[in-house]
Amino acid sequence: MLIGQGFDVHRFAPERQLILGGVTIEHPLGLAAHSDGDVVIHALCDALLGAAALGDIGHHFPDNSAEFLNIDSRILLRRVIKTLQEHHLSVHNADLTIVAQAPKLASHIALMRQHLANDVQCTIQRMNVKATTTEWLGFTGRGEGIAAFAVVLLTGD
Repeated sequence: MLIGQGFDVHRFAPERQLILGGVTIEHPLGLAAHSDGDVVIHALCDALLGAAALGDIGHHFPDNSAEFLNIDSRILLRRVIKTLQEHHLSVHNADLTIVAQAPKLASHIALMRQHLANDVQCTIQRMNVKATTTEWLGFTGRGEGIAAFAVVLLTGD
């Protein structure tokens, strides 16, 4: 068994869609990024790659590559899973935390879990997503951006 952890953060930006965990969420601001800015998936990718000692998301999908400009982060996640499979590794479970003062995310969690479980090829019972605020403290509390943390357990043959 291999354990990995990941973290990502992006600042809010106008004229962008807000996408978290593969779900488009109604909000006046999206997240600034080279890709679609999905901090949840980016943290998950880093945790998966870290558990396998395969570097990080920036190494595999550099932000100076036109290939990844505005790319759907679910595509990146599926590529990470394919890489793990080539190393005979699979996801046993994942636990993700989204840190955002706004928008409220509770109504979107079930769909995020479903998308992420499908993409990493695990059961929904082994994919946990939760959201919290920072009680108005720090950059997330001031509404400047969103952060996400991920912890994963991989198994191999």
